[in-house]
Amino acid sequence: MTLFENLRQIFLSLLLLGLALLALYGLWVRYEVEPTTRDGKVQADIVQVAPDVSGWITAVQVRDNEAVKKGQPLLQIDQARYLLARDQAEENLQSEETSLAQAIREDRRNHALSAEVDTETIERGTEKVALLKLAVARAQTALDIAKLNLTRTVLRAPVSGVVSNMTLQPGDYVNAGHGVMAMVDTSTLRVEGYFEETQITAVHVGDKAQIWLMGVAEPLQGHVESIAAGVVDRERDDKRDTLANINPAFTWVRLAQRIPVRIAIDHVPEHLNLIAGTTATVDIEPRPGDAKVRRSWPW
Repeated sequence: MTLFENLRQIFLSLLLLGLALLALYGLWVRYEVEPTTRDGKVQADIVQVAPDVSGWITAVQVRDNEAVKKGQPLLQIDQARYLLARDQAEENLQSEETSLAQAIREDRRNHALSAEVDTETIERGTEKVALLKLAVARAQTALDIAKLNLTRTVLRAPVSGVVSNMTLQPGDYVNAGHGVMAMVDTSTLRVEGYFEETQITAVHVGDKAQIWLMGVAEPLQGHVESIAAGVVDRERDDKRDTLANINPAFTWVRLAQRIPVRIAIDHVPEHLNLIAGTTATVDIEPRPGDAKVRRSWPW
């Protein structure tokens, strides 16, 4: 083998080694320096829909996974009981108002004939008027509540979104305050990225972000909306009467905490259907001043 061939092999070996080191450096910068995470999720606020009154369901006006607008009727609860309660409250109010009107006429007559009517009778009449005014107010409140309950027999969508986990049918009985379905508030769709604490110093509110959804070729554009102010300390007991429960420390390895970062999506293509809970990768564009951020190694 000639000297030239030896030099060529040495040069090729050094070139391949340099390319390998460059690739390793690129991977290190990608996963250890630049703020990026593959631990991201599409998230949205989930509203637990519950009726305000109890009763049998007479009509279901939506289907599972149907998109609805805020205020749109979802289901109808039997109104017979609540109609009777409203009518009874109206009758009680009319009765109390009639009694009050009669007491007011008597009180005025007693005051007009104060020379002939004793003081105690006049005072009792005035007191009766005051008590009946309170009774009328209570009857009016009872009527307002009865009307409100009647209105609440129609369960309406609290937000605009998509109905989820809807299995109700006419004839089912629902209880007040118990969730009967969930709604995904589509106006709150976002991405939650969990970044290691060694990278969080390079993340700022307003930074541009690229979002890669699993199975979607084109990235979405977004920006950092907020950064979590704290995470759970798993090494402490919530009970105040006990000592702190500290796990043994492994001096040769320290795992970085992951900090939730909320990413607002700037634009969603019309053909793309975002689904809460799906996986995403988030790349945040670093600022020029953050180019020197490096991992704090544990040793």
